[in-house]
Amino acid sequence: MSNRPKLIDTDVHNAIAKSKDLLPYLPRVWHEQWSGSGAGATYGWYSPVGVMRKDAVPDGGGPPGSDPHFLLKHHLEPNGIDYAILTGSGILGISLHPDPDYANAVASAYNDWLTDTWLKASPRYKGSILINHSDPAAAAKEIDRMAGHPDMLQVIMCSGARTLYGQRFYHPIYEAAERHGLPVAIHPGTEGRGPNGAPTPSGYPTRYLEWHNILPINYMAHVNSLVCEGVFEKFPKLKFVAIEGGIAWLPHLMWRMDKNFKGLRDQVPWLKRLPSEYITEHIRLTTQPIEEPARPDHINQIFDMIGADHMVMFSSDYPHWDYDNPKIALRPIRKELRDKIFADNAIELYGLTSAPAVAVEGDAR
Repeated sequence: MSNRPKLIDTDVHNAIAKSKDLLPYLPRVWHEQWSGSGAGATYGWYSPVGVMRKDAVPDGGGPPGSDPHFLLKHHLEPNGIDYAILTGSGILGISLHPDPDYANAVASAYNDWLTDTWLKASPRYKGSILINHSDPAAAAKEIDRMAGHPDMLQVIMCSGARTLYGQRFYHPIYEAAERHGLPVAIHPGTEGRGPNGAPTPSGYPTRYLEWHNILPINYMAHVNSLVCEGVFEKFPKLKFVAIEGGIAWLPHLMWRMDKNFKGLRDQVPWLKRLPSEYITEHIRLTTQPIEEPARPDHINQIFDMIGADHMVMFSSDYPHWDYDNPKIALRPIRKELRDKIFADNAIELYGLTSAPAVAVEGDAR
C-alpha cells in the first residue's frame, strides 16, 4: 500500500492563543509594545459574518486555530488531511509596521514560538518562515536562521506592500529563499492597511464585500511585476505561491502579458521566454476561495487555460468564515485533475513524498 500523501492543505491559519505566549521568545525591550499593540494592524472593513468560523473555537477557549490538538480533531482528522501548511493568523501584517526593528523581532519570535508550539505538536504540521518584507536584508538573515529546520517548508509574507514584489528592493529575500530551496508565499488581508496604500488603483472600497471581491488585482500586479522585472531569470529555481488570491484572473493576465510582450519586448530584454512560460513554471496558486461559475464545466476550462495540472494546490483557509471543505469544494473539477490538486502538486513543491507516521481517518476524495 502506498504511503504517498492523499491530501495536503496548503493554507491553515494557526493563531497565538494569548499575546503573552510570545513574550518568552521576544527581547524584553519589546514586551510592553507587543502586549499593548501586537502586530499593530487591524482589519479596516467590517465583516457582518466575522472573519473566523464560530464552531472553530477550541474546547478550552481561545481564538479559532489557537490549539494544535483541537485543530487536529476538528479539521485534519475528520477530513483525512495528511499535512497542514501553517500560514499564521493576525501576524502577517507585521511587515507593514512602521518600526522595522520591532517587526524583525516579532517575526523571529513568532518563528521560534511556531517551532516550539505547533511543529512539535504533530508531524502533520509544517511551518512557514515569517519575515518582515520591509527590511529585506533582515528578512534574508531570518530565512538563513530558520531554513535549517526540517519542518519549515516555505517563506511567507503579506501580499500588501509598499512596492511591487518584482522590484529589486526585495531581491535579497528571493536570493535567500532560492539558496535554501524554499518557495516564497504571499497571503492577502493587509491590502489597504498601514503604509502600503489603497487596495485599488482608484482608492478605497466602502465595504468588506467590495474589498474582498477585488483582492485578486493585487495578485495580478505582483505576478506581472515578478515576471517583467526578471525575478525568475535572476532566480531560476525560485517558486512563488499566491495563496488565497483566486484563479480565474490568471488566463487574462497571461494572454495580455504575452500579447504586449511581442510588441514591447525591448523594455524587458532580460526575458528570454514568453511571460506566460515564466508564470506556469514559477507561480503556484491555492484553491480557496475558488471561483464558482454558474456552469461548473467552466472552472475546468479555466484550469486548462493556465495549466492547473501542476500549478494549483488545495487549500481550505481553515478556520476562516469562507473555509472550503475538501469533501465538497472541488467536486466540479474532473477527478484526474482533482487528485493532483489535492496532493500531487504540493508533494512536488514541498517534498512531502511520504504521509506522516500517524493514523489518518476519512478520505476527502
